[in-house]
Amino acid sequence: MANKMQVVMKEEPKSGAVLGTKDIPKPKADEILVKVMATSICGTDLHIYNWDEWSQSRIKPPYVMGHEFSGEVVEIGEDVTLVKKGDMVSAETHIVCNECELCRTGQAHLCEETKILGVDIDGTYAEYVAIPAENAWVNPKGIDPAYLSVQEPLGNAVQTVLAGDIVGKSIAVVGCGPIGIFAVAVAKASGASKVIALEVNEYRMELAEKLGADIVINPLNEDPVNKVLDATDGKGVDVIAEMSGNPTAIKQSLKYVKLGGRVSLLGIPNGEVPLDIANDVVFKGITIQGIAGRKMYETWFQVKGLLESGSLNIEPVITHRLPMKDFKKGFELMQSGDCGKVVLYPHEK
Repeated sequence: MANKMQVVMKEEPKSGAVLGTKDIPKPKADEILVKVMATSICGTDLHIYNWDEWSQSRIKPPYVMGHEFSGEVVEIGEDVTLVKKGDMVSAETHIVCNECELCRTGQAHLCEETKILGVDIDGTYAEYVAIPAENAWVNPKGIDPAYLSVQEPLGNAVQTVLAGDIVGKSIAVVGCGPIGIFAVAVAKASGASKVIALEVNEYRMELAEKLGADIVINPLNEDPVNKVLDATDGKGVDVIAEMSGNPTAIKQSLKYVKLGGRVSLLGIPNGEVPLDIANDVVFKGITIQGIAGRKMYETWFQVKGLLESGSLNIEPVITHRLPMKDFKKGFELMQSGDCGKVVLYPHEK
């Protein structure tokens, strides 16, 4: 193995990224070294690439971007027993302390000391990455590495949709970026009675329909409140899966959620969102949940079960595959919205 590897770096505190080289990391005693076979672009990566307000307050260049991936274990630290060389792994990207109250009471996904792969530490837009062995999720062999690389964002969709009752319930998925499209598929696979997708990009509207949305609404062309109420006999939907973070979309969703319904929020607004708490929350008796990633590791087992059941088809979500050196094209696709998941291959030239 050569000592150097190719990486995509956030080199300076400004928009963009560069292709560079770094030393291949040496795993610590409790870590594994993984040869990255596939790594996908996330909406968080796009925020960092664009260097928005959130990125400026959180990211400390220079560092290696990326966090969604799959790969082969090529080296293990001396204390590692859970993983072996040759295993195909993905990763839970939240690295937690395992000592605080939250970690010790089954809520490690909310650990205040969390460090995120590809956000707080060097990530997966690289030929090799070192991760804690306890964060490795060992996959069956023989599965397309691209499918394995998207289990982490798929887990976000699973956690959002399954954060309450869904069987026999109607659901509106608001914002059909890649995680929203996953949410459409998860809702259908989990027994939702009616899935309504709301999205402004025509490419992603078609993807949502392909993944099983019963009704697709473009809020730019029609009133989403009236359309959802019309589709639900005036009662509204049982569940909102809010993936967009768009302030207008969030406020509208509270107008068409059913009395006593559930609103699960995964999308992150850029600023404060003023709400009519009295009329849209208190008097409607609704439940509003914040969804922080995935439960460790309950959601991973749910993802595994859904995929093994054969009822969840994620193949249409992966729309573009590129060698990592063409990462700028991948970010352009994400910027346009004319894509589902974009997967990069670090070892393809």
